[in-house]
Amino acid sequence: MPANATFSERPIDHKPKVVVTRHLMPSVEERMCELFDTTLNRADIPFTRDRLIAAMQGADVLVPTVTDRIDAEMIEQAGPQLRLIANFGAGTEHIDLAAAAGRKIIVTNTPGVFTDDTADIAMCGIIGVPRRIREGVALVRSGKWSGWAPSGMLGRRLGGKVLGIVGMGRIGQAVAFRARAFGLTVIYNNRKQLPSAIETMLGARFVGDLDALLREADIVTLHCPLSEETHGLLDARRIGLMKPGGSIINTARGELIDQEALIAALESGHLAGAGLDVYPDEPRVDKRLLKHPNVMTLPHIGSATAEGREASGEKVIANIRFWMDGHRPPDQVLEGLV
Repeated sequence: MPANATFSERPIDHKPKVVVTRHLMPSVEERMCELFDTTLNRADIPFTRDRLIAAMQGADVLVPTVTDRIDAEMIEQAGPQLRLIANFGAGTEHIDLAAAAGRKIIVTNTPGVFTDDTADIAMCGIIGVPRRIREGVALVRSGKWSGWAPSGMLGRRLGGKVLGIVGMGRIGQAVAFRARAFGLTVIYNNRKQLPSAIETMLGARFVGDLDALLREADIVTLHCPLSEETHGLLDARRIGLMKPGGSIINTARGELIDQEALIAALESGHLAGAGLDVYPDEPRVDKRLLKHPNVMTLPHIGSATAEGREASGEKVIANIRFWMDGHRPPDQVLEGLV
């Protein structure tokens, strides 16, 4: 079993000192303050690297989010009392899991709570880009719309088009489920093929070669984790394989796409548009993306529902309480198994 699979042998006999790096839902923060010796970030200003290190030197539990990059050097400077990093959110690529395991620091996350919310936002792009929604909204707001015309604002019908899903985990499957209602043919690429029963239920066909999927799909939507293998997954070569007039939707991680290659394909007209909720240098968004008439640019709101954020906070609390009681947290992330 990996080193970070260990858990406390004895319950914690005091309120652990918990540092929360971002402002969470009020009900979550209130409950944390009741249960733990909690330091909140009500101003919601992202922690600097030095502030994160200082928190790790004094806290028993750190509650970070995706905006907090925690590398091996920072973990090495953590105080000996830091035993748990209870991440708010499902992704953990911003945390060096191997370094945490080496220090016997448990890492937990909050999987599953944002599945439907993120799938809904992905569908906004899947529907909105072919139908030129962003461009239509801008036209009306500009005051230059001259009224209905038979050839005005022509987009592309969804029914009968091929949706290529890259990454068929919880969110990818939720997108496939929704896509069937719009008459899309669903194909997918994944590290492992799903059981045939799930494929039948979702109406999805496995394509083991990513290049082949890109050639076949009219719309490509990304739902895979960020790793060394997936960084820059859609580069210039792969984007060039896509059909002229295709579109790319990304609600996963900005670094999955070579942004320069994406912009070049958009500006040349090879791609008709893109729906983006994530970017490689957030919160900065390249001005060329903002300028393109058919690029939907959203402010990383895939998980932004009150219900999802409350559920994620409740999972964080549960993970800390299990750890306090000397039990393995239910959402422990095992290095090497993610």
